[in-house]
Amino acid sequence: MSSLTAELADPRSPVARWLRATSPHHHDVQADFREAAGPALVLPSPVVVLGTQGTAIDWWFRFLVDPAPSVGIVVAGLRSRRAPCRQAGLELLHDLGAVDEAGNLVGHVRPARFADRSDEWWARVSYALALLVELYRAPMVDGSRLMRLGPSSRAEDLLALANPDEVADLIAMRDLAVERLLPALPSGPVTTSATFDGSADLHADADLIVGGMLVDFKAGQGGRPRADGSRAAVLRREDLDQLLGYVLLDYSDTFALRAVAVYAARFGHFMSWPLGELFARLAGRPIDLATLRQEFAHVVRVELPAYRKESIAARLRRRSQAR
Repeated sequence: MSSLTAELADPRSPVARWLRATSPHHHDVQADFREAAGPALVLPSPVVVLGTQGTAIDWWFRFLVDPAPSVGIVVAGLRSRRAPCRQAGLELLHDLGAVDEAGNLVGHVRPARFADRSDEWWARVSYALALLVELYRAPMVDGSRLMRLGPSSRAEDLLALANPDEVADLIAMRDLAVERLLPALPSGPVTTSATFDGSADLHADADLIVGGMLVDFKAGQGGRPRADGSRAAVLRREDLDQLLGYVLLDYSDTFALRAVAVYAARFGHFMSWPLGELFARLAGRPIDLATLRQEFAHVVRVELPAYRKESIAARLRRRSQAR
């Protein structure tokens, strides 16, 4: 099964084409976000691996807002591949109270149990979990730092994989989030790594849903450096489509979503939009969310499988003709 992010990266995908056709007026929304964000406040050093770092700060934010975040995706990653880090990963999850001694998922992490741990410990745990998630999500992990570990490696070896610059960078983003993100969140039920009705059709899981607001975390460093070295925030078309996709995949309105938001972790910038207002602004007209969800479900369930089947057939024809 494909993922929402993969379909948005393919401009020929029916998912990407439908979203762009139904919501074409994105430039003003992007400009408003960029201007309101201001310059980046936390910039990484050259030795920080940005992709893993982004996933790591997502984990730390979950620990900040969710009293019991799940690490099920990490367990799935450890089971999906014969990685030399398996023992170290299971030991870490056992220490966090998520798996039993046999490696079976038995519960969620309870951050309150570890309130006395240092910032460095939290940063290293978050980074380790980010690396382990790659076992589940990444098509190849041969170049991962996890490959530095062996069958006899321990949890402490896994926690040591984050370099000092990455630890300091994560702490700086966490400090900024405590000041800028946490006060901006509404009150209400919290769900992290949320999946939707449509996640059975197209893999997608949202960072955070709290009090009817879906929040997406972005840890990019922004656009190209200006003359003074500063960077401007970037809200890509794909970022907006991802927000819309999450909302539309909630076919039955299970989460009763009423707003969406983006938090740019390196800018300390939080911007939210009421759902009706954002959809109408992007579409250039009033919209009916229930109707859009029905149309999107048809795209995902009917048009996307046909497109993927045709793509596979085309690849097979090209291989046959090349022989």
